Amino acid sequence: MSTAVSTPTPGPMRQLLNAARTMFIAWGELADFILRSMGWLFFKRPSRGTLLPICFQVGVLSVPVVGITGLFIGMVLAVQSYAEFVRIPPLKDWLGVAINGSVIRELGPVLAATMLAGRVGSAIAAELGTMRVTEQIDALTCLGVNPLHYLVVPRFLACVLLIPLLTVLADFMGIMGGALISTQLYGMEPYRYWSLSQDKLGMWDIMTGLIKSVFFGASIALISCFRGFHSKPGAEGVGKAATESFVHSFIAILALDFFLSMFFNSIYRQLWPE
Repeated sequence: MSTAVSTPTPGPMRQLLNAARTMFIAWGELADFILRSMGWLFFKRPSRGTLLPICFQVGVLSVPVVGITGLFIGMVLAVQSYAEFVRIPPLKDWLGVAINGSVIRELGPVLAATMLAGRVGSAIAAELGTMRVTEQIDALTCLGVNPLHYLVVPRFLACVLLIPLLTVLADFMGIMGGALISTQLYGMEPYRYWSLSQDKLGMWDIMTGLIKSVFFGASIALISCFRGFHSKPGAEGVGKAATESFVHSFIAILALDFFLSMFFNSIYRQLWPE
């Protein structure tokens, strides 16, 4: 009579080491993917006919969702901020500064990038994952075309170039939404609303938000392309790649926002000390 041999379960320390090893391997693969992609970006322009269609998909088709998101974010921020500012009457005139500053510095870039990570990043990962599963990427290699140059470079450029423009749209719609609620619904004086915002917010605030959006766009493109290139076989693998691209892009956006905010604040204190 034969007895089944059970495989011993690895201990907690072994599981922790295996998880750390897997994480380091994944980070190394991502770093290698980024370096090779950047090499093609700096030394050879995108292939003819690849950039404009992707720019249309990333930029033009994202205008409605980014505009609507920015508009309602500004309106919600006005409603919530007014409920707090009205408790202290001297601060009521500063409502425009709080709304516009929050939209320009943080909410506009972060929410525009988040929406694009869900709409564009997931689509990029699913598209490239399907090409990996159906061996279209291998076919490009057999034809003498480098897949990184043909597929990754135009998507990276489209995200980096167009996400700042979409951030400008999100900022504008958010500012208009906040002003609409503050001046028309709550009866704030428009002159005071806009004059204080003009005095307290300047080009530094606008530029920091746009610089952040460039880093957000680069992270979305690289992470989404990486997940698509390393998609596992089958429909489940493609779906998992699309999901992971959004989750990882969202985490990268929040982490970059934190570190870039710390960096810009330190520069601001050095340039304009109190």
